[in-house]
This record gives sequence, C-alpha cells and structure tokens, in this order.
Amino acid sequence: MPSANNILDTPIYGLVDAAHYLRVPYQTLRYWTRGRNSIEPIIHLTNYDPPRLSFINLLECHMLSGMRSNYNLRLPKVRQALRNLARLSPSPHPLVDREFETNRVDVFIRQYGDDLLNLNRPNQRSFTEFLEIYLQRIERADNGMLRFFPFVEERTSAEPKIIVINPAVSFGRPVIAGTGIPTAVIASRFHARETVSSLAEEYGRTDEEIEEAIRWESRAAA
Repeated sequence: MPSANNILDTPIYGLVDAAHYLRVPYQTLRYWTRGRNSIEPIIHLTNYDPPRLSFINLLECHMLSGMRSNYNLRLPKVRQALRNLARLSPSPHPLVDREFETNRVDVFIRQYGDDLLNLNRPNQRSFTEFLEIYLQRIERADNGMLRFFPFVEERTSAEPKIIVINPAVSFGRPVIAGTGIPTAVIASRFHARETVSSLAEEYGRTDEEIEEAIRWESRAAA
C-alpha cells in the first residue's frame, strides 16, 4: 500500500481540472505553476511533462488563491515572502506546511509563540516587538491612573522616561517625571537665556532632566 506522502505527491490533476476545482481561471493557474518568460512559477509541480498537479500542489494553489482573492495580496509580495521563508525555514510545500497571516500588504508567520515575523521585511522588528516597546511607555498606578512617557528622540526601548504626560498633573501637559514642572516653562526660561545649570539648581532637578525638557519642547515645535 503506498504511503501517505506518495499519495499526496502523485501528479494526478491536469491544469484544466485543477482550475475547475479551485475556481480560478485556467491562465491564472498556468501562470502560478508554469511561470511566464523569465518569471519563475510560484507553485513547483511534481510533474511538468505533461504539467500535472499533485494533491499537495492543489492545496498550495488553494492557499495562494485565498491570499489573492480574499486579501488581494500582490504576487510579487507572495514570491518575496516565500523566498525569504525558504531561506529562513526551508520547506518543500510552505503554503501548506506553514500558517500565514497578512495585513493585506505584507505576509507574516508566527515564530516563538505569538511573535510575528514579516516575511517581506525579515530584518525589521515584528509587530510584537514594536507593540512591547510602545506598551512600555504606558504605566498604570495602583489607583488605576495611567501615565504616558512619550518618545522624545527615537522610538526605541532605550529612550529615557524623563518626560511624562499625566491627566492628573498640570492639566495633562508634559512635565518632568516625578514633578509638576511643565516642560514648556523650562524651555521658555531657557530661551530667555537662563542656563541649564541654573534651572536645574532652582528646580532641584538634574541637568539631564532639564535638557530633556528643552529637547522635548524643541521637537514638539519642529
């Protein structure tokens, strides 16, 4: 009795029948499986002479059809995603072996639990990593009050939490964390030619905090 793998890989469907089963135009299926001119096919058939699809090929085309019809993903994006996936995690039938997700622009897979990897931009941080960086800028006090530490220069986890926005402090205006000193007041006095060190001494803050307040207001003005 033939093994399951042999059955799944046996070339039994002609292009006409496969197009009918998948409810896709024949020319579309031919393009996916045969390519065109110098463009490589997306689905690699088990047999090309004559061109016939295996059951696995049929499933691959089914998945590709879903990406195209339901999410309107462009074929170059799919090709790029599959190339990157083949480099990162080789698989003979990635469209069937892996679960894909999309935001209708790029293609993603989940790695290490819920971590999303963008296959079109594999060197870019995943949604989960970005989300974590953003969530770290929001803190909840014991009484349920939320505090927001906005990014001042760069949107990274290395950004200091010196400037805070708290609706319960200074009418929700940006202040130096741990105080009610508005950053706008610091910047205004600095531009009136008061020095960083004198402002730090007067308010009992560090030079770094005063500089960050000025930096924040300068970025806001820009």
